Amino acid sequence: MYFAALLARTEDGWEASDTELDDVETLSDLADLAREASPDEDTVLVLIEQENGWFGVVRVDGEEDPRIYVSDAAAASRSSYGEILLTDELLGREPGNDGTDLDALDLDGTEDGEPDDGDADEGAVTGSGDAVPHGPVGDPQVLEDLGVSEKELRAMTEDALGEIAEALGASEVLETVR
Repeated sequence: MYFAALLARTEDGWEASDTELDDVETLSDLADLAREASPDEDTVLVLIEQENGWFGVVRVDGEEDPRIYVSDAAAASRSSYGEILLTDELLGREPGNDGTDLDALDLDGTEDGEPDDGDADEGAVTGSGDAVPHGPVGDPQVLEDLGVSEKELRAMTEDALGEIAEALGASEVLETVR
């Protein structure tokens, strides 16, 4: 089960809204959606979680490039929402590897993103054959100035979005959209 919400910082505090990501195909689309939630170009956080799997935080500050943190890249790579966040840049890959290179295709009979037995300890493998690491990727300091340290962010597991909202003083507004 997935949950996605926008938290927009305003002069009156945080405002939350749940959001549908069905029409979002790229990180750029997601950043545009976040910017629409804050006409004053304040900070907007997109919080995404797959229950007992992974969570992601996308921070958009005005027109700046989004900052991203994903708790488990391998788990997120098996999710259509996670794939939006796992950009080539975030994973340290060459941009534009779209899987059309036949040498890079996973032709061993496994589903896209499904590791075969030999890949179990190496992370997930995308449809383009690129390994995705287990564990966190992105900017672990994405929430540092908002009161969530890198250490705290990396230690979050089951109710990470609730813990983030609590630290931001936004737990009540987040719960209204859950």
